[in-house]
Amino acid sequence: MAERLSQAAIDAGVTDTREQVEDALARAQSQIAEHWVWYLFLGIVLLLGGGAAIAFPHLSTIAAKIALGWIFLISGVVTVLHAFSAGEWRGFFLNLLIGILYAAAGAYLAFLPLTGILTLTVLVAALFIADGVLELIMAFRIRPHRGWGWVLVSGLVAIAAGALIVLQLPSSATWVLGVLVGIKMIFTGWSFIALALGGHRSDAPTPRLRVV
Repeated sequence: MAERLSQAAIDAGVTDTREQVEDALARAQSQIAEHWVWYLFLGIVLLLGGGAAIAFPHLSTIAAKIALGWIFLISGVVTVLHAFSAGEWRGFFLNLLIGILYAAAGAYLAFLPLTGILTLTVLVAALFIADGVLELIMAFRIRPHRGWGWVLVSGLVAIAAGALIVLQLPSSATWVLGVLVGIKMIFTGWSFIALALGGHRSDAPTPRLRVV
C-alpha cells in the first residue's frame, strides 16, 4: 500500500512538472509570436553586425577586447565592493584579491586596447585545442553510440582551428577575435530570425477549407 502511494506521488509530481514545462513553453511561444517583428529586427541587426565584424576583423578584435575588459573591470569592482560589504568572514581577503585581479585585468584590456591582443589570441587557440582534445576523448568513449562521429569531427575541427591560429601567429592576432565574434553574431542572428519567422507563422490565422 505504501509503495503504491509513493508511486502515485511520484507520478503526480512528474505530471505537474511536465505541465509546468508545457505552460512555460506555451508562454514563450506566445511572446515570440506577439513580438516576432522585434525578434526579426534584432536578428537582422546581429546578422549585419556579424558580417561587418568579419569584413573588418582588426576593428572588431579591438572592440571585442575593450568590451571584455569592461566586463572584467565591472566584475572586479563589484567583487571588491561585495568583499567590504559582506562584513568579517573567512573569505574576505581571497574575495578582495580576486576582485582586484579582475579589475586590474579589465583595466588593462579596456584602456590599453592595442596591447595584449597576442596573449588573448594564444589563450583562444589553447582553449580551442583543449576543447578539441576533450571532444575526441568523449567521441571514443561514447562510440558506437549514434552521433559519435559528429563529436569526433567537431573535436578535429577545433584542434585544426587552434593549430591554424598558432601557426599563423603573430599575424592571426589581428583577425582571430574579430572573426570569432562575427561568426557568433551571425549564428545568433540567424537563430533570432528563425524564431521570428516561426512565431509569425504560428501567429498567422489558419486558413479555412472551402467545402465545394
